[in-house]
Amino acid sequence: MRRLLAILMLTLLPFAALAEPPQYAVDPFWPKPLPNRWGIGQAAGVAVDARDHVWVIHRPRTMTVDERGAAQNPPLSECCIPAPSVIEFDPDGNVVQAWGGPGHHPSWPENEHGITVDHQDNVWIAGNGNNDHVLLKFTREGRFLLQIGKKGETGGSNDTERLGRPADVEVDPATNEIFVADGYGNRRVIVFDAATGAYRRHWGAYGERPPADDPLPAYRPGDSARQPARFFRNPVHCVRLARDGLVYVCDRANDRVQVFRKDGTFVREFIVAPETLGSGSVWDLDFLPDPAQSVLLAADGSNNLVWLLDRAGGGLLGRFGRNGRNAGEFHWVHNMAVDSRGNVFTTEVDTGKRVQRFRLLSQLPR
Repeated sequence: MRRLLAILMLTLLPFAALAEPPQYAVDPFWPKPLPNRWGIGQAAGVAVDARDHVWVIHRPRTMTVDERGAAQNPPLSECCIPAPSVIEFDPDGNVVQAWGGPGHHPSWPENEHGITVDHQDNVWIAGNGNNDHVLLKFTREGRFLLQIGKKGETGGSNDTERLGRPADVEVDPATNEIFVADGYGNRRVIVFDAATGAYRRHWGAYGERPPADDPLPAYRPGDSARQPARFFRNPVHCVRLARDGLVYVCDRANDRVQVFRKDGTFVREFIVAPETLGSGSVWDLDFLPDPAQSVLLAADGSNNLVWLLDRAGGGLLGRFGRNGRNAGEFHWVHNMAVDSRGNVFTTEVDTGKRVQRFRLLSQLPR
């Protein structure tokens, strides 16, 4: 009963009990129109680098024949041609460069997923196709540097060399270790040396050794209060490192965020919209860039909104977005990233196929 009351407090805490939440407004003119008659498919991942440049990875193969009409032989229409999978935008929404896609590397993913730009300007990408058991590391210009895992080979959640359809990564500047949300096939966080790819450690829910990868019972609303699952559900969809060294993990289908130290020690968990079934409520996370990173932003592709949570305790501060196709609305909001000014960038999959920017209207806390 006490656990249920705590979850309700975290989920329903009134705004008046917390600091004034950040205020956002969609920018309908970002990004600028793509050059070269390019179009994009499902926009799977987004990252912001140290220059506040925005990196998007999309899935060219998900464009319909109509959407890629100009690429047909003969052309069906004047637009469009699939853009390269990785697109870099400047802060104003202009395309800086684009590269990648099927054929760019022998292990290029069948279904592009996450993208991260690390502190050394390296670009990491992941995929969640049935054979996408690798992470690929490139220079910002698209030159291949490193592969972790083996395409088409997986070994379960306690294999230390092979991955299982990894969703996304984050690199720790302090240690140059790469933390992997692994993922759609496996149910764990795994850590490697970002320079060599050498295995470091891994863990499952609550910092425990992941159990056998057997089929799981269906999630039921209230499970987190009655008897919290001792396992991650697929997908383990994101991993984020805060400045204070805490590691935040999206346990998407369990409607929760779990928080760890870098060594895998469990710290706490937040339950988010626990009545959400299907694909769950926690799809991606990022932090407001004030000194304390006081607000945790959580993209929810089932309810199609972004939750604003108190990072210290998980209490609800606010939300923005809703289900729809207009500017500022979402269809399967999938990934998100926050720039140094607190602006939020989101990407959408399924038939959403777009990236949006939400401008921070309020002042960052000092």
